[in-house]
Amino acid sequence: MESREEERKGSGGGGGAAGVSTPGSNLKDLVSREYYGHKKKVHSVAWNCLGTKLASGSIDHTARVWSIDPHGHSKVKDIELKGHTDSVDQLCWDPNHPDTVATAAADKSIRLWDARSGKCQTIELSGENINITYKHDGTQIAVGNKEDDLTILDVRALKVVKKHKANYEMNEIAWNKAGDLFFITTGLGHIEVVKDLEFLKPCKLNAHTAGCYCIAMDPLDRYFAVGSADSLVSLWDVKELLCIRTFTKLEWPVRTVSFNHTGEFIAYASEDPFIDIANVETGRSVHQIPCKAAMNSVEWNPKYNLLAYAGDDKNKYQADEGVFRIFGFETHN
Repeated sequence: MESREEERKGSGGGGGAAGVSTPGSNLKDLVSREYYGHKKKVHSVAWNCLGTKLASGSIDHTARVWSIDPHGHSKVKDIELKGHTDSVDQLCWDPNHPDTVATAAADKSIRLWDARSGKCQTIELSGENINITYKHDGTQIAVGNKEDDLTILDVRALKVVKKHKANYEMNEIAWNKAGDLFFITTGLGHIEVVKDLEFLKPCKLNAHTAGCYCIAMDPLDRYFAVGSADSLVSLWDVKELLCIRTFTKLEWPVRTVSFNHTGEFIAYASEDPFIDIANVETGRSVHQIPCKAAMNSVEWNPKYNLLAYAGDDKNKYQADEGVFRIFGFETHN
């Protein structure tokens, strides 16, 4: 395991230092740090509910959990989670337990890990899993696979409680905070909103002119954001299910999107050579983080203005670097 600070400053301003959201202070004065440990590229990064641990999932068949001081002072520790036999495509933490992380892999299984011991419980499913999300009360997990099957699991009983098969491409999925609405992004350019998991009675929102790939929920439960192959991110009112504005700085299909902990900023990324950070209320870009490769995952820390991001970075020999980065540290930390 290795981490180091890297001067990856970008253009723009507005925002705050690690741990503080202060309008007017400069995001351009903050830097990214690099974290090495995986043997191949990292597909997914996610913070635990306390913002003290970050999990990373890789095509090297492993996940890792990194203990990270949000202020950047103490030495980084990590634990390797081994057991999957294929790419770990997405992972997510239990919203209420800071040491329970769920991984979805192409080996047709999901695993629930204890991040302290590295032990896990395994649930075998029917297809190559690519998307996973927790319900906010921590009672259920939704898993989507490459065959467009959706499975809802009871976490305590480790049993399937609902299955849904779509006849179109299903991409990222999410629950609202209350847990009564379930959102599915689709390859048809619309978003399906399902009440109480009644999949046969969805509300369809015509969102984009191309496939919808990713979704993020505002932590204040006001909005959700959807990233699309048309290079746009749309911002929606959760209660009214109306589109409020779009974010337009990217030129390539949007792969990943995330709100910061105050709901003030949104970060989104693609194959463009930067991650855009925009003000949610004004829609204006406030900062851009340069990147050297297409991004697979961006996620804000739930307590601090720290943005984890991972992509298809390669070294000078064109081999996967297996790196992820965290933006938001002050240079003197």
